This record gives sequence, structure tokens and C-alpha cells, in this order.
Amino acid sequence: MTSVATPRPSLTSNDAAVLQALFDAESSPSSGVTVDSSLPPWPAAVNLSQEDLLLVKSREIEIIRELQPSMNPTSEDVESAINKLDDLLAQYPTYPPAYTNRAQALRMLVDLQSNDNTNTETSSDDALFTPQAAEVSTRILADLGQAITLATPASPADPISSGQARLLADAHTHRGYLLLKAARVKKTQALQEEAVGPDRLRGLGADQLEEMASRDFFLGGRYGNKVAQQLAVQTNPYAKMCGAIVKEAMRKEIEEFEGQTQPST
Repeated sequence: MTSVATPRPSLTSNDAAVLQALFDAESSPSSGVTVDSSLPPWPAAVNLSQEDLLLVKSREIEIIRELQPSMNPTSEDVESAINKLDDLLAQYPTYPPAYTNRAQALRMLVDLQSNDNTNTETSSDDALFTPQAAEVSTRILADLGQAITLATPASPADPISSGQARLLADAHTHRGYLLLKAARVKKTQALQEEAVGPDRLRGLGADQLEEMASRDFFLGGRYGNKVAQQLAVQTNPYAKMCGAIVKEAMRKEIEEFEGQTQPST
């Protein structure tokens, strides 16, 4: 006798929404951010006149133009650009993009110095998390943090300019990447706590660093970075845990269904 096939159970709308949030990176709430192109480029706290903004932007572009790949910048060129950004920020300490550009220039400097190093066993990214790079990596995280602080709206519900959204997406994603890299360096190389470069990361475990990275990726995705949206789901410990639970429940449900539909003898 052949048993009657049992219908496959259907998901409720709520269950479907949960699964969508767990497994689809595109479901992160970037739609919750209102971007208004008519707004001033930066919040009132930046406190720069239109004339000053034009001046500082012009100087900033002039500096970072020297760092374009087509210019084949050397370590000396990058150090010179960093010094110029130092001077620019000393005069305009509330201008957010200069902090993100200085953070990137510092990353470039570590990359170039790492490539010049005869020790090829350490990648340029790993070099950021050695004791020798502690000062530079601390500065990078501080610059990204300051840019985020200056550009973040007072309330998550407040509309933001397109420039704010772009900077916040990039800065959160950049910081998230560095935190995730620090977590993986700790895991794969079993480094002692004091060996991870940035001062603020010392004493933190790999899981803590990954959770911090996940939050930055979530925010980077929220402000529009598609890569950050995907990484937020991959690194979110709760999403990973729930995903494993759901997968196991689905596997058991399928096995049970197939057992019920097997012909009986």
C-alpha cells in the first residue's frame, strides 16, 4: 500500500520575513535612511561657511590627487600628503572627508612600507596589526571614528545629504573591514593581546572584534554600501546562529516529509 503524500508545510508571512532577513543581504534596512539632495552637504555641527567648504574641498582634492594610482606615489609622496592633511585638519578640524582621506593615506603608507619590506610572509593588511604599526593603526581608527562622529545625524530618523550617506557608508565599511581583519588575525595567528596594533583593540577577543565589525557593516549597509550589507549578514553572530538553527530545522523537516512519503511494504 502506498501512503498519501503529506503536503509540504508552508511558511507564515512572518516566518518568510525572518528567513528573508537572515539569508538575504539586500533586506538590510538601507531604505530606513532618507537622503535629501537639497540639504547642505554636512550637519550644522561642522560649522563651515559655504566659502570655507569650497576652499577646503579644493585643497583636499589637490592633496589627494597626488595619491592617484596613475601617479605611482612613493612612501615619501604619501607621507607628504598626510602632513598636508594634518595641516588642513588643524585649520578645519570639523571637516569629515579629510579624516577619511587621511585614514586611507595612512593605509597606503603601511601598504607601501610593507611592499618594501623583504619579509614577504606578512601581508600589508596583516602589517597593520603588528606592534610596530600600533601608532598608525590607532590613528586610522581614530580618524574613521571622528569622521563618523561628525557626519552622523543627531537622530537616525533625520534626513541626510548624499555626501553624508556616502561618507558614512564608506567610513563604517572601512572600519568594519579593519575590525574583521583584526579578529581574523587573532584567530589565525593566535597572537597575544598586546600584538594587535591599535590601542583601542588591545584586550578584546576575536569574537568581540567580529561583533564590532558586524555592527559597522550593518551601518555601512544601512547608508548604502552593498558589500557591507552582505558582510553584515555573514558576520552577525545572531544571524549565523539563527541561520544554523533554521537550516537544521529545515533538514529535519525534509527528512520527516520524505519518510512519510516513502512507500510502505
